[in-house]
Amino acid sequence: MPEGAVRAAIEGLPQPGDYEIVVKALRYRGEPSLAAHTIFDDRLIVIQVPEPFHPFGAVVPYGARRLPGKRMRFVPLSEGVTFRSRSEVVRFLYCHEWYHWFLWEVMGTASAAETACDRFALRNYRRREVTLDDARAALRRRRGRVPTDATED
Repeated sequence: MPEGAVRAAIEGLPQPGDYEIVVKALRYRGEPSLAAHTIFDDRLIVIQVPEPFHPFGAVVPYGARRLPGKRMRFVPLSEGVTFRSRSEVVRFLYCHEWYHWFLWEVMGTASAAETACDRFALRNYRRREVTLDDARAALRRRRGRVPTDATED
């Protein structure tokens, strides 16, 4: 994706301080998938967009619910998402990786909170404006379905 398209895609989302954002092509053989990572030592966020791009779906886990009973058993909570454009993929992955940055650089905690990062991305990647208050709200899982539409909140 050209740099201008990436900037347009992440407009309205919080910035990761002085971290550089790199968007690369993700070559795949079978099905497209989501891939991104943050390199804290190099101050770098890498987002990989499937190429060739075709609309695709992904199941995103955002939490777990304990099942009743004596044993500690849990059922995963997840949501199916359809990505119709490269911009949606970039926004989703950017939100996810930005949240890793937020946990590490702002909150001073471990950044390996995958379900919290997915919960933040699901709630916010389609919203026009995202703030630090939205990031803090994602630390707590609300009961019920995670809203993924900009009209829900």
